[in-house]
Amino acid sequence: MRNDILSKWYLVRRAFVGCCCVMAAFAARADIVDIDSGELAKLAASGVPVIDIRTSPEWQETGIVPGSHLLTFFDEHGKADPAVWLQRANAIAKPGDPLIVICRSGNRTKVLSQFLSQRAGYAKVYNVRNGILAWAKEGRPMVSAAPALASCRAARTC
Repeated sequence: MRNDILSKWYLVRRAFVGCCCVMAAFAARADIVDIDSGELAKLAASGVPVIDIRTSPEWQETGIVPGSHLLTFFDEHGKADPAVWLQRANAIAKPGDPLIVICRSGNRTKVLSQFLSQRAGYAKVYNVRNGILAWAKEGRPMVSAAPALASCRAARTC
């Protein structure tokens, strides 16, 4: 009988610990929010940093959202170095801070948002739905990437 009680207590305790672990995992995840260009403009104006993860040729082709930080996640061959990227991103926005990520169409940043949510501890990640294509299509302000690109290349932070 004593072994039965101990066995039940063990199962209850194990279930409780498991539930706590699951709740902690959900609490540690960032809030990922898909936003449109209008929301991007408002959030950027309020000081939320914008990281443009496209490649250098893409930046040069279209220009960038004013004030964006240029930080390629996937290179021209589709390869990424998440540890190096995250180290550079931490210099732009700390893990507890909100962050906006933008790419060409929103697909790459969707993947990146999951990475930031599950592994990097960012409080809130805003993914720009339809990316720079939607921003440009709406006629929103764009600036040449050349000055920002020169600056990040000199600092080796692109």
